Amino acid sequence: MHSHLLNPIVSIALLALLPTALSHGHQVPVSDDADWATRHMAEEHHIANLDPSAFFTLHDYDSSGHWSADEIRRTYGLDDESAKDVPMEKKSNAVQEVIGMFDRDGDGGISREEWMDGWVKDGKRLPDFGTGPGHHGDDEYEYEIHHFEKFHDENTREEDLTHPEDIAHFRKHDEMDAQAEYQEHMDQMPIVEQNIPQKFRRY
Repeated sequence: MHSHLLNPIVSIALLALLPTALSHGHQVPVSDDADWATRHMAEEHHIANLDPSAFFTLHDYDSSGHWSADEIRRTYGLDDESAKDVPMEKKSNAVQEVIGMFDRDGDGGISREEWMDGWVKDGKRLPDFGTGPGHHGDDEYEYEIHHFEKFHDENTREEDLTHPEDIAHFRKHDEMDAQAEYQEHMDQMPIVEQNIPQKFRRY
């Protein structure tokens, strides 16, 4: 499968969590009463524990030390295709509720200090809004972690990838490749003056 490059700070955060991460091809068990963030780490990152500092770093996508509304929205997977049927108002309210829980200085975001104080000192936890575990990886990552690792392994041959999810995934790849080839072909075509509308021609 394709590898995923992470920035150095996120890589350090993941290293902090590695002792309880299970190997490729395994799902991480999680209790029914686990909080949303713990289930998110288990289902989306295959990591069995939750270190609040590493969790913050992992979801600080621009490495600014500050969670913006957009980053919270992304962490909850609200921009993912799986959340397309979630009303916009519900998405907005969810993000604002999280900010309201941790944002002490009223700047509209959550700093690392605010997050750690809320999590460690006040015992606050990210709410479950019923919108799913938070799909926020790219298509390759989501396919690999939610399908390939569940039903296949490193010994799987290409001809064995026959599940509907496999077919849909590779069909999307074919469509993207075809579009790229078409665009490349169009970019290489010479400009034909007769095809340019009269008002755009230069004389």
